[in-house]
Amino acid sequence: MSKIPIIDFDLFPPFGGFPKEGISFFKRLKLNNNREWFEKNKEEFISNVKEPMQSYVVALQTYFTRFAPEFDLNPNRSIFRIYRDVRFSPDKTPYKTHIAAHFVLRGKPKGFIGSGYYIEIGPGELYIGGGIYIPEGDQLKKIRKAIAVRGKEFLSIVENRKFKELFAPFEWKKLKRIPKGYEENHQMAEWLKYKQFFVGVSWPELKCYKKSFVKETAAICEKLTPLVRFINSAL
Repeated sequence: MSKIPIIDFDLFPPFGGFPKEGISFFKRLKLNNNREWFEKNKEEFISNVKEPMQSYVVALQTYFTRFAPEFDLNPNRSIFRIYRDVRFSPDKTPYKTHIAAHFVLRGKPKGFIGSGYYIEIGPGELYIGGGIYIPEGDQLKKIRKAIAVRGKEFLSIVENRKFKELFAPFEWKKLKRIPKGYEENHQMAEWLKYKQFFVGVSWPELKCYKKSFVKETAAICEKLTPLVRFINSAL
C-alpha cells in the first residue's frame, strides 16, 4: 500500500461547518452566471466556498485513514473546478452552482474513471455517494464477471440490511435482457443486467452548516466502502 502523503494541516483552518455565505454565493451565482459577475466576486468564492471545502476534505482524511486509507483525499486535487465544460452542452453558463469532490484511489491520475466517492454541496441539497456511475465497456464487462463469479460476496454487500436501508432502491440503468455470454437462468441474472453501480444519500442543505457534517459524511462513506472496494477489485 502506498504511503499516505503528509498534508500541512496548518494551511487549512479546522472545519467548523460549511458557511451559509457559501450557499448564498451559489444562489446569487445562479442568477448572475457570467464571467463579469464571477470575477467581481471571486474573492468571496475563495473565502466562503473553496477554502471551507478544502478544510472539509482535510478533516475527512482523518476518518478515511481508518476505513479506506487507499483513497486520496487531497484538498487541492480532489475538488472539482468551478468552471463548467460547455463544449458539448446546450447550457453555456460558465460556472457550476455547487461545489463537489471526488476521491479516487491513491496514485491514480485526477479524473480516474473507477470506483470512488463523490460529495456535492449546493443550495437545497447535499449528496454523498460512492461506486462507479458510468463505467466504460471493458470496465462493465469486468464488473459483471466479478458479480457472476463472486455472487455470494456481492450479495452480502448489496443485500445487507443496513446497506439497503440507507441506499435502496438501486435506481440504476438496466438492460432488458441478460448480456451476451451469460445464461438467462444465471443465478445473478438480474444483477448482471445493470449498467451502473453507484449509490448514495441526499440530505437537506442545513446539515452542512454543522461541524458534525464531517463525521456524518464519513459514516456514510464507510458504509459505501464494501461496494466501492468490490468494484475496484473487479477492475
